[in-house]
Amino acid sequence: MESGTRLRQEITEHMKAAMRSGDTKRRDTIRLLLAAIKQREIDDRTEIDDVAVVVVIEKMIKQRKDSITQYVAAKREDLANVERYEISVLQAYMPQAFSDSEVECVVDEIIASIGAKRQQEMGKVIAALKPRLAGRVDMGKVVKLVKTKLSN
Repeated sequence: MESGTRLRQEITEHMKAAMRSGDTKRRDTIRLLLAAIKQREIDDRTEIDDVAVVVVIEKMIKQRKDSITQYVAAKREDLANVERYEISVLQAYMPQAFSDSEVECVVDEIIASIGAKRQQEMGKVIAALKPRLAGRVDMGKVVKLVKTKLSN
């Protein structure tokens, strides 16, 4: 099944380039990413778009950050370094991050368009923000910002 998404095609091309150049660490990391994308497609029973690919990458980065914390605690710096390298490869496929002011503008825009006034409406606001901000900002910070804005 040939994927039509630009991001997945780019990832596939980068894997081929890593194979040609003999960069086995990079090749293996990209293979893990492509396998995770393929698994998501199998689970969803459909071809995923670039936004869903970014969600897969975010999940993989989070898993690696968690592993780094555990490896450092266990004094296994060698394994932590492998995870750090994989994060650096995966980060290259993430969209450009939003600045704090850009995030605040998007949050204000969504709150206004929904007409949210109370914290009880936070779920609606977050649901509307996710597609716009996926992969471009730490959603934990966004939740705190929305909570602050709706508590005023």
